[in-house]
Amino acid sequence: MNAFNQIAPRLPRVFGRNTQTTDQTNESEFTVKPAYGLRESGDGWQLMVQMPGVTKEAVEISAEANQVTIRGCRTWQKPEMWNVLHRETVDAPYELVLEHENTVDSNKIGAELKNGMLEINLPKAETLKPRKIAVNWPGPIKLRRNLIFIF
Repeated sequence: MNAFNQIAPRLPRVFGRNTQTTDQTNESEFTVKPAYGLRESGDGWQLMVQMPGVTKEAVEISAEANQVTIRGCRTWQKPEMWNVLHRETVDAPYELVLEHENTVDSNKIGAELKNGMLEINLPKAETLKPRKIAVNWPGPIKLRRNLIFIF
């Protein structure tokens, strides 16, 4: 088996193709799925997304019924006098789509971008949070002395 056959099945995990076409062109836009990590806590989830070269103005986060979408574009342009010798990344925009089962409270989502790391707090919906239920007890039951039980 050659090296390409070993690498090719892994490519869809790293690179994704956006099948939606833009109004200006008939070509589909090439996007990169950024690396991310997800951690759960009692109140919700913390999502860490690596988006190097993206400014906060170029980040778009949207939450719909059962999915959270994160998009970002790099704004840095290579100076004309520079010659590229080696390139580790491409200039394609980032896109990450995460699906959930209506477990995220979309009105309380918060995000912060610092040094290429986007930290998103996804709070749990109120229906998923544990709650304490009070049990009503009318008091001890009074029994009569002359009761006979027949089985």
